[in-house]
Amino acid sequence: MTNSIFNTALLVCLVQAGSVCFCASVSAQNTSELGIGLGATNYRGEISPEYQLQNSRPAFTVFYRKDVSVPITLRGGFTAGLLRAADDNVSGMNGGVPPLLGYRQTNMKGSVLEASAVVEYNFLDYHYRTDKIHFTPYLFAGLAAFYANTSTVTNNAQLGNDFNRDGAMLGFSIPAGAGLKYALSEHLNLGLELGVRKAFTDQLDHLGDQDPLLVNPHDQDWYYYSGLNLSYTFYKIPCPSQYKKNKKLLK
Repeated sequence: MTNSIFNTALLVCLVQAGSVCFCASVSAQNTSELGIGLGATNYRGEISPEYQLQNSRPAFTVFYRKDVSVPITLRGGFTAGLLRAADDNVSGMNGGVPPLLGYRQTNMKGSVLEASAVVEYNFLDYHYRTDKIHFTPYLFAGLAAFYANTSTVTNNAQLGNDFNRDGAMLGFSIPAGAGLKYALSEHLNLGLELGVRKAFTDQLDHLGDQDPLLVNPHDQDWYYYSGLNLSYTFYKIPCPSQYKKNKKLLK
C-alpha cells in the first residue's frame, strides 16, 4: 500500500509540475512562506517490515515555500529526527514474534538529518482571501539528501560479533506524500503533512549485507516524517513598470 501511495503521489506531482512549463494560462504568484514544524520520524526496513506507530520518534522541520502559480509551490526544507526499531515489536500471524525475528533479536536506534527540495501541487488557492475557503489539500514529491547515524545490536550472543554494528552514511531519497494547508489569517497558516521517503540503500539498519538466511537482501529501507507545521506568509506587491522607470512618481 505504501508503494502504491508513493507512486501515485510522485506521478501526480511530476505531471502537474511539468504542466507549468507548457501552460501560459497559469498566473504567477507573489507569495512565499517561512515555517517550522513538529512531528515524528519512523523507519521501515529489515527490523520493521511494516510501518509501526510505536517506532515513531520526535522530529522537527524548518522550510521555505515559494508559490510560483496557483497550483504549484516549490519548497525547500531541513528535517531532523530520531529512528528506532526492534525485532520483538513485530507481531506474527499468531500474535507472537515471528521465529526468524525472535532468533535474530536485533534492535536499531539513531538519527537522520535531511535536506529536501519538493514540488507541491495545491488543489485550491488558499491564499485567495476573498474566498470563504481558506484551505487546500496538496500532494508533493521531490528529491532529498540525508545523513543517518545509527547503531544495531542483537541480544543473541551467537550473532553478536556480526550483528553489532554502528556508523553513519550519506544517501539520497525520494520524498512524497500528502498534506493539508489552512490559512488561519492573512499571514499565519497551519499545516498537516504525511510523507514517506524511499531511501536508495538497505543499510540504514546495517543489515543489508548479512546472511541472506537471516535478512532479506532484495528490499530497501524507508523512513517517514509526519507532523504539524506553522508558517508565515510574505506578500510581494509588484511595482507597476511606470513607477520603476520614474521613481519620482512614488514621492
